[in-house]
Amino acid sequence: VRLVESGGGLVQAGGSLRLSCAASVRAFSDFTMGWFRHAPGKEREFVAAISWSGSNTYYADSVKDRFTISRDNAKNTVDLQMNSLKPEDTAVYYCATKWGRSNYGRSHYTGSFDYWGQGTQVTVSS
Repeated sequence: VRLVESGGGLVQAGGSLRLSCAASVRAFSDFTMGWFRHAPGKEREFVAAISWSGSNTYYADSVKDRFTISRDNAKNTVDLQMNSLKPEDTAVYYCATKWGRSNYGRSHYTGSFDYWGQGTQVTVSS
């Protein structure tokens, strides 16, 4: 499994960025996809996740109503649209995946993942 993130950069507070993750994996539609972030001096934290079909999405309270996760199973990609960005959103953002073609509760989506990308830096200036 290989995950490659793109789309990070520098943006002013209130702006938007769209992150994308390309997955090299057989049967992409069998996998749960997630985004996490790691800011300096803080622990890595869950940001958002999406079920194998795309019908279920989960968000951290800190990003709910500002971020949107989506996936394209035909293209093996998952995106994170980030709006109304704040300086506290500054972090390295990681795409992650694990097998998940079933019905799960929230803990499946916010818990540990098996495969990770290399990360992309998002910096929000005030």
